[in-house]
Amino acid sequence: MIPAGNSKQNIDRFLGYQDQYDRYRPEAPPMVTSLLSNYLGGRPSVVADIGCGTGLSTFLWKNTADSVIGIEPNPDMLSKAVEKLKQEDEAQSLSFIQGYSNQLPLDSGSVDIITCSQSFHWMEPQSTLQEIARCLRPGGVFAAYDCDWPLMLQADIETRYNLLITAADNLLAELQPESQRAHKWDKEGHLARIQASGHFKFTREIVFHNTETCDAGRYVGLMLSQGGIQTVLKTGSTALDTDLAEFSAAVEAYFDGRTLPVLVSYRMRIGIK
Repeated sequence: MIPAGNSKQNIDRFLGYQDQYDRYRPEAPPMVTSLLSNYLGGRPSVVADIGCGTGLSTFLWKNTADSVIGIEPNPDMLSKAVEKLKQEDEAQSLSFIQGYSNQLPLDSGSVDIITCSQSFHWMEPQSTLQEIARCLRPGGVFAAYDCDWPLMLQADIETRYNLLITAADNLLAELQPESQRAHKWDKEGHLARIQASGHFKFTREIVFHNTETCDAGRYVGLMLSQGGIQTVLKTGSTALDTDLAEFSAAVEAYFDGRTLPVLVSYRMRIGIK
């Protein structure tokens, strides 16, 4: 049974493309651990990464915390994280378990840092923040952080990217009854919701950047890893095929066989209990 506040549609949205997600999505930048450990006041004993997906934001902590728990409701994403963990020789501090953001399998006051990377907008915020506050120790830190899409590259390609995302959303509104659609909360409202919850004595937003290398295949893969695009493709619709092909051709022409540095911008909203 899925606890109230967790949408089956939100969880199911990420079924079936865990390999693509893990291959193309940005890894969480190392700056995350130093920023949050500084606000905590030292090395964390316990970190929980909720909505952890395939662990891209969880493995980051393997050498900077004593115990790290990745919590994920989607079975496909979770299985990929566990598969990766089995291949790690130096990740004894890590574990992955299935769980929901508003029913965390954690003791009250037991966690130093709780993170949501690219995931908080899929969680019912009120019940999730209440549960996060329950699990954090006094002085513990919560952080929800996301990168900006699309990754910075070139105006025409970014415009095509945005138009494709909008087209996918519009198609899903036609193809799926409202009761079957996933629901997400706007990321711009994260900080206000954290503040309004009343669970945190200090809140703020932090903006930072990271550079990753990218070739044409990865940039196109990032587009195809977006949930709306994947959901349209899973319906069997071919309505986006031409636009996707034109987007891929434009990306291929721009990279022209090169691998280039690409700037990734992040927005982090934090609360200290």
